[in-house]
Amino acid sequence: MMTFLILAVLVLGFLVVLRLSRVAELASELRGLREENIPERDNRINGRLMWVFGVLYLALFTWIPFHYSDVFLPPPASTQGVWIDDMYIYNWILLGVVFYGTNIALFWFAGKYYHRADRRAHWYPHNNTLEMLWTVVPSVVLVATIIYGIIVWNRITQAPAPGTMEVEIYGKQFDWTFRYPGKDGKLGATDYRLITADNPLGIVTRKGIADRLAGLKDELAKAVADRDAQSAVLPKDRLKEKDEDIAHMSRMVERIMGLQTLIEQDIKDNGDNSSYLHGADDKVTKEFHLPVNEDVELLIRSQDVIHSVYLPHMRAQMNAVPGMTTRMHLKPTITTDSMRLITKNEQFDYILMCNKVCGISHYNMQSPLTVETPGAFKVWSLMLPVFEKPAAAATAAPAAADSTKAVEAPAAQAAAGTNKQSN
Repeated sequence: MMTFLILAVLVLGFLVVLRLSRVAELASELRGLREENIPERDNRINGRLMWVFGVLYLALFTWIPFHYSDVFLPPPASTQGVWIDDMYIYNWILLGVVFYGTNIALFWFAGKYYHRADRRAHWYPHNNTLEMLWTVVPSVVLVATIIYGIIVWNRITQAPAPGTMEVEIYGKQFDWTFRYPGKDGKLGATDYRLITADNPLGIVTRKGIADRLAGLKDELAKAVADRDAQSAVLPKDRLKEKDEDIAHMSRMVERIMGLQTLIEQDIKDNGDNSSYLHGADDKVTKEFHLPVNEDVELLIRSQDVIHSVYLPHMRAQMNAVPGMTTRMHLKPTITTDSMRLITKNEQFDYILMCNKVCGISHYNMQSPLTVETPGAFKVWSLMLPVFEKPAAAATAAPAAADSTKAVEAPAAQAAAGTNKQSN
């Protein structure tokens, strides 16, 4: 009811102002005054009101950020965040000079040079010096700003120093998964063809390839048996679909067998330096932890669509693009506990968000980040289970070879069935 009354008062007030303006117009017509002939007194009042409005406008604009400073982000919690905030402040100073300068000039000229009947504007059509000045100065400032931004960007994305810890952030609709290196301190290689329910990141290991080949073998054998059992009753178009599915699975088998050959050759050539030997002890988790005051290289991947790793308190953001790995440096400088004291909020948590609208449940892509002392981080990481037990990894090579032989027969049957159907 109160809302209705407020709206009614506003509407009535508008109607009153509208009728008063019409009355003023009629009074002017009765006095023989033309609408375009505005008295100097009215112009002078309007000019002074422009000064009043200008002062109030600039004062309010200045007051707002101070009044609402409590809703701003707390101090940057990373070294890179300090760089970003410095660039942010630089840009605000630059914009402030232009904003205040142009608006002060606008309101001052509007108030001082209001229209007078006995006054004429000075005709000033051209000035090469002024045109050169307002062309060159903005150009130099903009070029300097771009160079400043490129320098900061290069510092954030430059190659990490040897020994920098790597952490993988893996995005998919609609959650985040994190991977940490094991005792060897290195993250293993990945391949999307190995992604399964048990291996959501597609980490490459000998056992992983053996399991993937075994799973494909079962699927292929069942598909061939199902096609053969129904070949007499199914129409040709359905048989063609089944043959295409079988052919696709056969190609997947061949590709993974090729990956297996590549891995063995890489291990033979590079020995312990092969990236394919570092995946077994990796640690996959849904929790995100980082040590304070230590450099971290974030490796960012996506399984499906473009996501964006956004850490607002660290002033860090990087897109997660399907089919490629993007990188970003980070050095946290304030622990979660310390930031809770700074913000006077016992419930404070750093947060990782997706900053790309990636689907209907985009809002669910949030994960808390815990920044802790190196000792606490080490204790936490030691408690994480490794991706693959060492004993299983050691016996994986023979199993992989057996799986290779096991899938050859179904693949050959599938090829034969396809040829038979085509004939």
